[in-house]
Amino acid sequence: MTISAAPAPEALEEACRIAGFDPAGAEPIRVSENEIWRLPNRVIVRIARAGQWDAAAREVRVAGWLADNQVPAVRTLSVDQPVDADDRPVTFWEELPEHVAGSVMDVVTLLKQLHALPIPDLQLGRLDPFVRVADRIDAATSLSDDDRGWLHQQLADLQAQWLNRPEGLPECVVHGDAWVGNTVRTAAGPILIDFERVSVGPPEWDLVSTAVKMTTTGAVSKAEYAEFCSAYGTDVTQWEGYELLAGARQLRMTSYAAQHAATRLEWQAEAQYRVDCLRGRTAPPPWGWKGIM
Repeated sequence: MTISAAPAPEALEEACRIAGFDPAGAEPIRVSENEIWRLPNRVIVRIARAGQWDAAAREVRVAGWLADNQVPAVRTLSVDQPVDADDRPVTFWEELPEHVAGSVMDVVTLLKQLHALPIPDLQLGRLDPFVRVADRIDAATSLSDDDRGWLHQQLADLQAQWLNRPEGLPECVVHGDAWVGNTVRTAAGPILIDFERVSVGPPEWDLVSTAVKMTTTGAVSKAEYAEFCSAYGTDVTQWEGYELLAGARQLRMTSYAAQHAATRLEWQAEAQYRVDCLRGRTAPPPWGWKGIM
């Protein structure tokens, strides 16, 4: 369980009342930017940030679309949702069966199924690799003004490059945050979770998440990455747009850590280290970045 913010039981209780669930005995699984709660009857409640109604509604639509297309993914419950509780959108999901963390091969197995589907008429929106990055840099008060200014300039440079990115594979529905942390493995096989960033865009964005785990952080071995590429049928690191997408992913990872380090002293060293890596103050990659949650 991860607790990095004060939970909001009032929103949970109001949402359960509206949807017809009993909140008694609810347990927090993860309380961060979004809150995840488990009810005793195997119901999972996801409380999103205020102002995220459209995104929550899109997640529900995506879950239904994935179910209709037999893609192994977490499923919503059959209730009218999202519900509005304390000005926060709340959704209700089936609890996953017994599972373990997903693997690199689980990621590619699920991506091949997702990317092969025709783009649906679901108002998914266009992929934005830089969503919330500027806000996260602004919130990174443990960093110096100089470092925050440099990150903002990196953001501006990458955004300009994104508008003129090289041509790649045909666009499709992308997960938007496709890494092992958003897959799990059950006895029946891998399952895809977390649809917050699902949109239409270049499939390379989903592939680059695993690639940077090899080239940037060192969390994925060369052998694991070679197997990933063989299974998918392409190596995104050989695409001329790789450095752009890798830079965007690195910036997301760094700004995320820096945002949370502003209120968590134990993460400040890691956040600063990531900035130092990007600014060339350390040895070349892979840098061995450590997870903060």
